Amino acid sequence: MNKLTNKQLLTVQNPIIYTGNELNQVIKKPDDVKIRFAFCFPEVYEIGMSYLGMKILYYLLNNREDTYCERVFAPSIEMENLMRKNNIELYGLETKDSIKTFDFVGFTLQYELTYTNILNMLDLANIPIYAKDREEGMPFVIAGGPCACNPEPLADFIDFFVIGEGEEVINEIMDVYAKWKDGKGTRKEFLEKVDKVQGVYVPCLYETKYNEDGTISEFKRKDNEKINITKRIIKDLDKVFFPTKTIVPYSSVIHDRTMLEIFRGCIRGCRFCQAGYIYRPVREKSVDRLLEIAKESIDSTGYEEMSLVSLSTSDYTKFHELASNLIDMTKEKKINLSLPSLRIDSIDDKLLDKMNSVRKSGLTLAPEAGTQRLRNVINKNVNEEEIFKACDIAFRKGWTVVKLYFMMGLPTETFEDLQGIADLANKIVDMFFKIPKNERGRNVKVTVSVSTFVPKPFTTFQWAGQNDKKLIQEKIEFLQNATKNRNVSFNWNNPDVSIMEAVIARGDRKVSKLIYEAWKQGAKFDGWDEHFDIQKWNKAFEISGLSKEFYAQRVRRLDEILPWEFINMGVSRKFFEKELDKALKGEVTPNCRQSCSGCGIASFGGGVCFE
Repeated sequence: MNKLTNKQLLTVQNPIIYTGNELNQVIKKPDDVKIRFAFCFPEVYEIGMSYLGMKILYYLLNNREDTYCERVFAPSIEMENLMRKNNIELYGLETKDSIKTFDFVGFTLQYELTYTNILNMLDLANIPIYAKDREEGMPFVIAGGPCACNPEPLADFIDFFVIGEGEEVINEIMDVYAKWKDGKGTRKEFLEKVDKVQGVYVPCLYETKYNEDGTISEFKRKDNEKINITKRIIKDLDKVFFPTKTIVPYSSVIHDRTMLEIFRGCIRGCRFCQAGYIYRPVREKSVDRLLEIAKESIDSTGYEEMSLVSLSTSDYTKFHELASNLIDMTKEKKINLSLPSLRIDSIDDKLLDKMNSVRKSGLTLAPEAGTQRLRNVINKNVNEEEIFKACDIAFRKGWTVVKLYFMMGLPTETFEDLQGIADLANKIVDMFFKIPKNERGRNVKVTVSVSTFVPKPFTTFQWAGQNDKKLIQEKIEFLQNATKNRNVSFNWNNPDVSIMEAVIARGDRKVSKLIYEAWKQGAKFDGWDEHFDIQKWNKAFEISGLSKEFYAQRVRRLDEILPWEFINMGVSRKFFEKELDKALKGEVTPNCRQSCSGCGIASFGGGVCFE
């Protein structure tokens, strides 16, 4: 394989991100290990190096004496052109060796619109894109992460998927591989062996049959054995591996800070939120363990900022105790502490005083819907009184910037609900100016950000249809006119991007062909506004014979076989059906700490279900 020269690297922007050799990078001799693992993030370095999961698995794998894990990121288009021109295959940052020579090429699936990048990275490494075309001696291409809860759109390309939390299962997979490699077995034999590991899905061992209308008639194993693919979870987060000595990039990245994961899962049960369901049950780390990790992380990296990581930070049961201790620690070491993901109903004087002592930034709230009726439909258990109370407290303590996040196109939504978004923003502005001048700042800025609802697998609304493009555009124009207040700004996302996200998120195995054809048309970096090109995807729909309407806009029947439901994520179909009925009636479900709703996750053991 050709390797890049320094002279060639100097012709691209930010060449240092392609060189490796950062502080705390793991260095091993490839000849001294049995297993080489390429951890591939299908986005650019600046995004991938911000991902906590990669840091965890990178160090966990490298803790094994027999394994060397290297990092791989999608090169920029400029860098890709240089590599293709000079016949340079995609390489691992640590050794600069082509990942084609590795044992495993593993992708993390964080976002559906990175899937064309996966195909592009395989091609750049000269690894056959289709799993069926890979020969003996070629690396096994694996994938995991949140989007793996519906693996079917990538089933033709991936040798096997890991379902659930990687720390719990990755060492088992490596052990199976090491034994297979010693025995010099065939590729097929390894896939049959790894298939027996709980949490592993090997697509080539399964087949899908379809009805005339395109829906699934049957999903089964080819050997007719019982399907048993159950996600893996860590029961005790205090005992799970967590790296404190992590790589410090030479170049700035999106989240340039050390991260402290305080718990996993969510107690709330918002009916649109996939993460809130697939990461159940809720499991917390103890305050003592978190403070230990925080101190070690600060001392070993030199970062000037620390952020707390979870789906809803203020739902941590000992949040005030943790925040107080962390503020004392970070103040002493002159470190900024970021407290994101705060629930509206958790904001009070005491909390804002703590935040004020750290750093005064914008107050971010996520009402998600503009009216109480629709908030009840989606089980967002906050009301206007709580929203106004949070804003009033913040304004009186010096905050002048409020960011409001909403979803548009939610099931049962009307234009009255959309008007409620504008009304809420205007009321917050009015509230600010009603506060005496000596008790608030000079002016206020309210930013309304609206994203289009995307129905996702393993949510209450997995059967719902998405608004079509025409209706989405009508709603955007309506909100543009309704938010004409000089203190209110309005942001929205590209409707075509949201529609493609829905197509892939709820796709079956036939969508593999759509993704392949889009990549052949030149689609890549589809999550970027400047690179996304709907015409390339439209051409791919035409070639593949598939339709956006079938996957995105169509309302699924309750008796329909869904492409992803052969996987056991812990929350039962019966629970989701019950929640859908409650949603249509506008009934809410209490959070997990108030009352158990019987979702089914208790069968996994551990977490809030057993407290």
